[in-house]
Amino acid sequence: MRQRLVVLIVFVAIACAVPARAEIKLAYVDIQRALNECNAGKRAKVQIRSQVDAVTGKLKRQQAELQGLQDELQKKGALMRPDQRQSLQDEYAVKLRDFQQNYKNAQDELRQKDSEMTAMIVRDLATVVRNIGEKDGYTMVMEKGEILWGMPGIDITDEVIRAYDAMHVPTGSLGEETASTGDGRASRTGSGGNEIDLGSGPSSSEFGSAAARKRSTISR
Repeated sequence: MRQRLVVLIVFVAIACAVPARAEIKLAYVDIQRALNECNAGKRAKVQIRSQVDAVTGKLKRQQAELQGLQDELQKKGALMRPDQRQSLQDEYAVKLRDFQQNYKNAQDELRQKDSEMTAMIVRDLATVVRNIGEKDGYTMVMEKGEILWGMPGIDITDEVIRAYDAMHVPTGSLGEETASTGDGRASRTGSGGNEIDLGSGPSSSEFGSAAARKRSTISR
């Protein structure tokens, strides 16, 4: 709710700041859908799924080994010598700790990989959004999740996906380029010759990082 209130305040501020003769032109982008449907996102999903399958197979083998030890203890433990039973219990405890640690490590690694790949693609998409915004003269391009309602006609998600796919660039390279060229400040001339500053807001790389942190993910 607070984020949407901030968006409303920003919109009102822009409406007040833009000269009366300048046209206010708005659009929005569904970043999660763009992430899911762009070619880079599809490739990332395949890569993540492959890693998940490999980790799952390894953990299942460890789990089966643990189950075998547990079954042996339950069925034969009472018939074993105390030292044999203790040795088997110690082995089970060690393997259980290893399994739990491996499971946690795998979760952390996959989550980190997902976060890194998501951030790279979202920063690229943010750069594409900025390019389209400047080229087509948009006053503001918003993220769909931050608005309560918007007409379908101002949804430029498909245009963003097509533009990104058509570039055929390495994943993450657009975001890196934006960051390396400074704060990316720019201006455009609105209708009536009034210059509108496009550099007062966050850069594409900053927007991409923020969007990735909030909700976007390759795994969705």
